Amino acid sequence: MTGHGGNIHKASQLTGIRLNRIFDFSASINPLGVPKSAALAIKSGIGLLPHYPEPFADSLSSFIARHYSLQAGSVICGNGSTELIYLPARFLKPKKILITAPTFSEYEKACNSSNGKLQVVSYNLQRENNFDIDPDSYIQAMKGGLHSPLFTSHSSRPVDMAFLCNPNNPTGRLLERESVLKIAAAAKKAKCYLIVDEAFMDFCPDETVVKHVSRNPYLIVLRSLTKFYALAGLRIGFGVFPQKIAAAIKKQKEPWTVNCLADTVAKTVLEDSAYSAKSLETIRREKRFLETGFERLGIKYIPSSANYYLVNMKNAQKVIRDLAGKGILVRDCSNFPGLGRTYIRLAVRTRRENEMLLKELAGLCQA
Repeated sequence: MTGHGGNIHKASQLTGIRLNRIFDFSASINPLGVPKSAALAIKSGIGLLPHYPEPFADSLSSFIARHYSLQAGSVICGNGSTELIYLPARFLKPKKILITAPTFSEYEKACNSSNGKLQVVSYNLQRENNFDIDPDSYIQAMKGGLHSPLFTSHSSRPVDMAFLCNPNNPTGRLLERESVLKIAAAAKKAKCYLIVDEAFMDFCPDETVVKHVSRNPYLIVLRSLTKFYALAGLRIGFGVFPQKIAAAIKKQKEPWTVNCLADTVAKTVLEDSAYSAKSLETIRREKRFLETGFERLGIKYIPSSANYYLVNMKNAQKVIRDLAGKGILVRDCSNFPGLGRTYIRLAVRTRRENEMLLKELAGLCQA
C-alpha cells in the first residue's frame, strides 16, 4: 500500500478481507479509539444535522483560543489539519520553500497548487543521526546559505516559507521547543513564514510552540485532533496564525468545512483530561513493549516521540505484501523522499494487536 496510510477501504477491495477483519498499523491513530465523551457528544448533536454549521466555526475557534490561552481571532478551524496546510500556501503564495526529506508530502503539494513555478529546497535528513534536524544548518538552508550535502538548492535566494513537521512524519523525531523557537526567531528576522505542523504534538504536549505565535508575525502552528482523539473519519483540526493573516485568510476561506458534529466533538474532547491521561500512559506502555520486541527480533527502528515507528528491514517489500495478505496494514515508506524500499512505518496499537504484529514479524524476519 503506497500513498497515505489508513486506506482500509482499498485494502479490503484488494485482499477481499472484510473491513472489520483488517488491522491497520498504517495510520497512526490513538489505539484507545474514539473517546466515550465524543460518542456521547455525537449522539446529543444529531439534532443539529438539519441545520448548517457556523460558516467558519467561530465559536469553536474562540473555544480553542481560550483552551490554549491564545489571542482571540488567531485560530482558524478546518476539515483536518490537511486543509489548513493548503490555506497559507494559497494565501501567502510562496515562491521558494524549504522542506525536510523525508516528511509529510502535502506541504509541497499544497504550495505547488498555489504556484506552478515553485522552487523547493530539500533539507536532507540523515539516517546516521536518526534523521534529526540540526537547527543551525536548517537556518542556513532557510537563508539560502552555502552549499551543503544536507540541502539542495538551485539558487542562493532565501526561502519565503519553511515547513517543520514536529514530531516529524514518518520518523517520529522531535525537535525540542527551544530549537523550534530558535528557528522561528531566525525566520522572523529573514521574513520567512515558518509553518510548524504539530499534528502529533498531543503525544508530547510540553514541546508545543502554539503560544508563541502571538510574539512572531512569521510563525504559524497547525494542530490536528484526528490523531490523538481517534477522529480521522470526522476530520477536525485548527491552525494558529498571526492575527492579521488569520483575518485575511478567513476572507478567502471556503465556508462550512467544519460540520456540526465535528464542532461539537472538538469542544468535548479537548476537555476530556481523563482520556488524555489514559492515552499517554497507554502509548508509553505499548511503545516499551514494541521496542523490546523490535530489539529481540533484531529489527532496526528509529526512536520515536510519537505513536509510530520508522523501521528498516531488508525484506520490507515482502513484509508489506505478506502482512497485507493476512489483513495487517503497514505504511510502505518507499515513496517518501530520502527513504527507500527498506523502510516501513508502524503505528502503536493495542497490546493484542501489537503482539500479533510482532508474532508475524518474527516469522518474516526468519524468512
